Amino acid sequence: MRIEIKGRNVPVTAEHRAHVERRLQKVDRQVSELALLELELYREQNPRVADREVAEATLYLKGATLRARDSSPQMLHSLNLIADDLSRQVKRYRDKRRARRQTRAATTQQPAPATTN
Repeated sequence: MRIEIKGRNVPVTAEHRAHVERRLQKVDRQVSELALLELELYREQNPRVADREVAEATLYLKGATLRARDSSPQMLHSLNLIADDLSRQVKRYRDKRRARRQTRAATTQQPAPATTN
């Protein structure tokens, strides 16, 4: 999985990059190498908003696009929430695909009804 991290008026530090790679290892094992994860980090400008640190993720898979957005007072916590959300979505997507494959295989393998004369 390729990971692109962008910061909108926020510097993307090496700590953020390492944290993202460590937290998204579980997702990385479940998707192909061709998958692309775009991660955007930014800070809300309104000082009255308590959860100012926002992380948005878009995961492009073959046939699906998964999105997650979370905010919290600290950026690393927002990244943790994103990682959990994406892993849950990827698992659900893979389970759906597996179930569809199994039902298709079951319907094609049913024997034709025997005709008696």
